[in-house]
Amino acid sequence: MNQYSNNARANGRAPFIVGIGGTTRPGSSTESALRAALCHAEQLGAVTQLFGGEALASLPGYSPEEKERSEGQAALVEAVRRADAVIFASPGYHGGVSGLVKNAIDLLEDLRADDRVYLDGMPVGCIVTAAGWQGCNTTLGAMRSIVHALRGWPTPLGVTLNTAGVKLFDGDGQCLDSQVSSSLRMLAEQVVGVRSPSASS
Repeated sequence: MNQYSNNARANGRAPFIVGIGGTTRPGSSTESALRAALCHAEQLGAVTQLFGGEALASLPGYSPEEKERSEGQAALVEAVRRADAVIFASPGYHGGVSGLVKNAIDLLEDLRADDRVYLDGMPVGCIVTAAGWQGCNTTLGAMRSIVHALRGWPTPLGVTLNTAGVKLFDGDGQCLDSQVSSSLRMLAEQVVGVRSPSASS
């Protein structure tokens, strides 16, 4: 079990997991994957909060010299400040994290003066979707580098989903691929720090 989940349970509360990711397209594979991972985390006893594509699209562009924050910006920063773990999910655009998701991550600079600086010591799950394995893998590497820069610990499993010509989620966001569902469940287990009752020993 990770340090933050341990501390949460020791204090008599459920681990709080924040999900950040998605695209501007409603029902995107990226956001569906993130929602599925958060759902698995809830089944493991966590409390979750999602900042999906619609929420991220409403955020002003990050400006380090601007001290005032919009309501949406402040909500995201405060949620991560209280979080025991985070999951990032991004499409792979030209080998890297999308501008939409990166803009949200850049806001975490506001945590630089906290007692827990940035994501120091925190488990961070990474999910990437792309139309091809090359985009998946290069973007996952970029995302892990971002997590390291924020002093976080990427979970051992990073989930990459090749969406080229494949429908992985239905219109309600339900996963249509058992292997993908299993990977997202394992990611949730590593973020929350517990094994699901159905997991094999």
